[in-house]
Amino acid sequence: MQPQDVLYFLLWAGFFFLMMRFGCGSHIMGHSHHHRSDSDDGHNATSHNTWQQPGQNIDPVCRRSVDTATAKSAAYQGHIYYFCSQDCREKFEAAPASYAPTTTSVPQTEEHRHHGCC
Repeated sequence: MQPQDVLYFLLWAGFFFLMMRFGCGSHIMGHSHHHRSDSDDGHNATSHNTWQQPGQNIDPVCRRSVDTATAKSAAYQGHIYYFCSQDCREKFEAAPASYAPTTTSVPQTEEHRHHGCC
């Protein structure tokens, strides 16, 4: 291997590193752009990407209010649903489309928005 081959490799490796660190690949390496909006309250940017279980929720089958800490739960199309009893959960799992609310659009989170070239 000749010195110009090593220099060529190092230049491309440096370019690749800079693009992954600051350019189009930065969101892959965890260095995505975090823009501050008026609704931000000064918390760390990682707190926006953390899911927190709600304290109360509505059972989609019987429409009762349930405490999510003790409720039965099921996932359907990326959403978590909470139930007051095993019976309501089984009814939901038998026909989830008839109980789950329909949405026409899915809001994008900050993590899934792309800026610039990517």
